[in-house]
Amino acid sequence: MEPAKRRRDIPVLLLHDIDPQWELHEQEAAHQSAQILINELQNEGHSVVDVPVTHHSLDKVLKSYNPNDYILFNWCEGLPGVEHSEHTVAQILEEKQFVYTGSPPDILLLSWNKAAIKKLLQIKNIPTPDGIVTDSTSVIDWDKFPAIVKPAFEHCSIGITEDSVVTNRKELLDRIDYILSNFNQPAIVEDFIDGREFHVTLWGNGVIHALPPAEMDFSAFDDIKDRVCTYNSKFKPGTSHYENITLKIPAQLDNNQLAILNETALQAYRALGCRDYARIDIRLKDGIFYILDINPNPDFSPDTSTVYTAEHAGLSYGAFASCLINLAALRHHVYGEKITI
Repeated sequence: MEPAKRRRDIPVLLLHDIDPQWELHEQEAAHQSAQILINELQNEGHSVVDVPVTHHSLDKVLKSYNPNDYILFNWCEGLPGVEHSEHTVAQILEEKQFVYTGSPPDILLLSWNKAAIKKLLQIKNIPTPDGIVTDSTSVIDWDKFPAIVKPAFEHCSIGITEDSVVTNRKELLDRIDYILSNFNQPAIVEDFIDGREFHVTLWGNGVIHALPPAEMDFSAFDDIKDRVCTYNSKFKPGTSHYENITLKIPAQLDNNQLAILNETALQAYRALGCRDYARIDIRLKDGIFYILDINPNPDFSPDTSTVYTAEHAGLSYGAFASCLINLAALRHHVYGEKITI
């Protein structure tokens, strides 16, 4: 998995968001995670400048840095105080002519539109759960249960709780009303795939590498409503989902299953046009791997499935980040020389 030749002398700007509106412990955790990555990259040989984004004016944050001198590691999930601004960050980086890791703004923007992603997958004949989008509870053409109801334009399991899984029409209408009332956006209703769930991280351009799949283990739960990755499972220590949904790496699959899983993930990666790396969320039912979500800017914190699977494949945290920096560097007019990735 380690590339034959990668440059370790490339200077890096580490761009990451720390919102002052977060709770203090969340801000401190973000600082600590950034410092871990800085240390890892420095151990690989890179010089690193820490560039936290603590307000919405990214222009001011970047004004001291010459894009000719760095590769920017884009670990910024949005501008503080500006909702759904992940793609805006990349757009500003483009305007300022920075070469950065990860997907460009149009791909990041499209990834937020779950209905558009579903349509894209269907056009490409890539399995994805059946679904509809609605902005009303008055006329709902849906009678298949269990189903799951989600905000149509969110990431990170925002708006997803155990109540998102609905088993009858009353629960369906109640949950749609909840989404419409609380998120000011349409709801997407999907067939709930009650099966094994996998996270597959892919990286590369042209030649794409699949890291070992991670499995989200729901075996602690008997209730179908609990067998889902909720917001609490990712961000709320002490909650039942956070404590009892466990991660298995690598997922136990036979060779044929693994081949189909990776091929399905690869098709989704290419269908969206992901660049450098992405994480694909997939569920298995009746021998079919269904795409749930495509994450072209997955969390790169040291305790995520993306990083854990890289480590299982023999790539340390710093080495994997360095590989992504080298991929981006191929697009840089100075640092693109002498790289084989």
